[in-house]
Amino acid sequence: MWWMMGEGGGHYCSKKTDDICGDVCGQESSRVLSMSRIRCILRGLDIKTYIFLFALIPTSIFFIYVHGQKISYFLRPLWESPPKPFNDIPHYYHENVSMENLCKLHGWGIREYPRRVYDAVLFSNELDILTIRWKELYPYVTQFVLLESNSTFTGLPKPMVFASHRDEFKFVEPRLTYGNVGGRFKRGENPFIEEAIQRVALDQLLKIAGISDDDLLIMSDVDEIPSRHTINLLRWCDDIPPVLHLQLKNYLYSFEFFVDNNSWRASVHRYQKGKTRYAHYRQTDDILADAGWHCSFCFRRISEFIFKMKAYSHFDRVRFSRYLNPKRVQKVICKGADLFDMLPEEYTFKEIIGKMGPIPHSFSAVHLPSFLLENAEKLLQRTACVTPREGFSTTMTTVVYNLYSFAP
Repeated sequence: MWWMMGEGGGHYCSKKTDDICGDVCGQESSRVLSMSRIRCILRGLDIKTYIFLFALIPTSIFFIYVHGQKISYFLRPLWESPPKPFNDIPHYYHENVSMENLCKLHGWGIREYPRRVYDAVLFSNELDILTIRWKELYPYVTQFVLLESNSTFTGLPKPMVFASHRDEFKFVEPRLTYGNVGGRFKRGENPFIEEAIQRVALDQLLKIAGISDDDLLIMSDVDEIPSRHTINLLRWCDDIPPVLHLQLKNYLYSFEFFVDNNSWRASVHRYQKGKTRYAHYRQTDDILADAGWHCSFCFRRISEFIFKMKAYSHFDRVRFSRYLNPKRVQKVICKGADLFDMLPEEYTFKEIIGKMGPIPHSFSAVHLPSFLLENAEKLLQRTACVTPREGFSTTMTTVVYNLYSFAP
């Protein structure tokens, strides 16, 4: 039957064909077949579709490049589970309650004499925060231990800031063990490697300082400040956990921007020779509630903000050079927004959405380190974030919104 046969006697293809698509139904190789189909598809697109595709693809790539980190952080609940919850230990304190009763309320006994206390920190350039920390802890610390390097964690050269300002800390000099370590200046290396090396060196400095078994050791960054009554409690009470994390109130840029109560990295250890190692990660499930303050990125000057952004272990968050622009830095911190244009690091969509946007201002200066209030004229003042009509400059580049300020 001729109507069922092709011209050459082959099988019949019911699909209409033309010079471009004619081989689609033929016995061509898979490669030719695929190319023919693509040509067919492209021929069916009009000019508006071409323009749309050529605009959409580059725009999508650029959007992912700029906002990919935000997308990843927002979707974090889908790809990462929250860490195991801490065992929260209630914290009891009042200045008129005896230490014996306070220890009893916590389920601990009372010692005949207090433990010795060692406060050990790695120091970069946080002079103001270091002063607040040491003034807060001074009554109960046996030995202040500070290690300084001529290198940042990211391998940048750094001046010995503390060494050049040591005269400002004469009040701790009789109790101070100071050390310095040379950096390796390996640019491009994972910053956490240099940080870990410096923490090992701090272990050695603690031994030089004379720490011994059952002494109390505070492990925290300079800006993670335990309250003095917390340390006094732990040095007097018996049977406290061998390792205890401290829940600190989280502040950003100043004590005016309260974030949450979720800072946990600070810890206190009953020192054990050969076992205790200086670290800054989770080391136990026990955490003592409301034990102090963590004031992150709390500086006076724009230059100090920029230095830390380039120096600390999360330098990878500086994805664009414009992040380091002084005017931008001042605008962001005055607003209470994120310096790195990041979303909150949370594990549920509810918490992420709840913390999005600038941090609201707090008007409470209650239960803050006493040195802040004792030096209100120096530390609680209006500066660059106040509007011109109030008689203050908004173009200051040396002092930026004194970061312990409660100015309107």
